[in-house]
Amino acid sequence: MAPPAVWLLIPLGLLCLYSSSVASLSGATAADEAAADYVVVATSWLKPKPVCQGLRVDAPANLTASSWVPLSHSYGPCSVAAGSWSPAPADVLLQDQHRVGYIQRKLAGSAPQDDNGSDLPESKCDSGQSEHAPTIGPNVGAANNPTSKGSEAVTIFEPAAGGSGGQRLPGVKQTMVLDTASDVAWVQCAPCPMPQCHPQTDILYDPSQSSTYAPFTCGSPICRQLGPYGNGCAPGSRQCQYRVQYPDGRSTMGTYISDVLRLNPTSVIGGFQFGCSHAVQGHFPNDTAGIMALGRGAQSLVSQTRLTYGGVFSYCLPRTASYSGFFVLGVPRVASSRYVLTPMFSIRQAPMLYLVRLQAIVVAGQTLSVPPAVFAPGSVVDSRTVITRLPPTAYSALRAAFRARMGMYRAAPPKNQLDTCYDFRGVRRVTLPKITLVFDHSAAVELDPSGILFSDCLAFAPGSDDRAMGVIGNVQLQTFEVLYNVAGATMGFRGAAC
Repeated sequence: MAPPAVWLLIPLGLLCLYSSSVASLSGATAADEAAADYVVVATSWLKPKPVCQGLRVDAPANLTASSWVPLSHSYGPCSVAAGSWSPAPADVLLQDQHRVGYIQRKLAGSAPQDDNGSDLPESKCDSGQSEHAPTIGPNVGAANNPTSKGSEAVTIFEPAAGGSGGQRLPGVKQTMVLDTASDVAWVQCAPCPMPQCHPQTDILYDPSQSSTYAPFTCGSPICRQLGPYGNGCAPGSRQCQYRVQYPDGRSTMGTYISDVLRLNPTSVIGGFQFGCSHAVQGHFPNDTAGIMALGRGAQSLVSQTRLTYGGVFSYCLPRTASYSGFFVLGVPRVASSRYVLTPMFSIRQAPMLYLVRLQAIVVAGQTLSVPPAVFAPGSVVDSRTVITRLPPTAYSALRAAFRARMGMYRAAPPKNQLDTCYDFRGVRRVTLPKITLVFDHSAAVELDPSGILFSDCLAFAPGSDDRAMGVIGNVQLQTFEVLYNVAGATMGFRGAAC
């Protein structure tokens, strides 16, 4: 009878072996799923390199059918200054507080001329020099005299990192900061003596040297349309004047004019209206020439070109200052299926701003427990705000989840408004929990690792009140093409775009 007993034991052994294998496979699957909720990055990967690396993604092959133009951070090796200088993180964060104060004042409905920022701390550096903001370099004007210095042809487009040459345009290159919360574009104009104007790297735009320049009279419809930005008439000339004052004490004033704006060799905007600044108070990012306003107001670039470009624009800010991104006016030549889309709305007291609604935040695959009412007021998406401000309840939940998954790293003291910081000295690779912002209509935006940390700290901060609107900063959206379909009241996000 022994053989039957042995025969019975053999299947039992096989069954145990099979059960053990299934358990092992299940454990491996669970481990794989857990690993998928984290990303491992080299600490050096999040730091800028000393030399500009150019574009990480190729520019459009056919520029004749595109309004694409290169974009860079306002400082670093790819910036207009073309140097390795970069501001201290503490100064960037302090300047960011000024910016968020500016946004909150607009949300509260304060008039532009009342935005004096008197309750904000003074920066220890030149105001504006420490902005972490996107810039582009269009050309303005057309030469009366092609041999004059002010009419020097300027290279505007390099097709890729390490490329050579480029296409040249008439007029003068003017490096301008993209500002989605402003309505009036402006550049410094000759004559603009110091100290009335701040230093800039580009040649000053001189309207007297441009054959396509035209001023507006004080009684013209264009001048009346300036509303709170109007500043009367120039003495003895009847030329329309403008004035824009910013909340940190910076301001610009001068003549409101029009001229040709060239984004690239084939994207030419005739009669573009902008401020010709003859007096600027304070410094603007890294000696740039002025501001390219992208708000909803009638004076902004997107509004002036809506009949040609459909009220659509997009931009992509690279993960570090050693790479280039891009700006596109009009519908991008990318399949719509590559974007996640969410409704965009505005409010009466701040109609120039672009607002969306968060639905949820996911950390390492786990949705945070945040009441829906906390996200109900909405959030402003702003090109010049650096750090995202969340309602305090949502921020507390995010901070707790992030800290729980970063316990293997040494904690470091807070840096300004960033209270969750780490000491990565001696650490070559960091394992970060993935963070996903889920917007209305389930538009899930999984952040690039460069959007999770800023200066070795969690790149989020709490807002003032759960009832206040949040602000989505540009750090969180690095490497994403952010698409503003103003006419269609939709915002889109496309990952790994630059």
